[in-house]
Amino acid sequence: MSFQNHNERREAAEAAKKAMLEKFKTKAQAPVDPAIAEKRAAEAKAREDKRLAGEQRRRERVELEKLERKLAVEAAAKAEADRIVREAEEAAAKLKADAEAEDILAFEQKARRDLKYAARKARQK
Repeated sequence: MSFQNHNERREAAEAAKKAMLEKFKTKAQAPVDPAIAEKRAAEAKAREDKRLAGEQRRRERVELEKLERKLAVEAAAKAEADRIVREAEEAAAKLKADAEAEDILAFEQKARRDLKYAARKARQK
């Protein structure tokens, strides 16, 4: 059983790294078939087109959502304005009805007072 010292292990590791590097270098230098390269380019273009189409759909969806939110805000503002107008009209109608009721009450009180006065005058004669 022999023990390797540090230098021997380092040299063995460097040799293994060089062997792996050579393996990949020779693989990368292999000639590429033009048909395969064309197919890969077409696939890459198809992926890019699909990505762009998806991005365009996302942009359109975002724009549509913005428009929907804007319309919802406008509808809410219009509904609020309509509610305020309706409440103002109801308040004006109530004020008018209250004023009329007050006038009627005042007229009735005056009529009662006049009747009492007339009855008192009739008794005194």
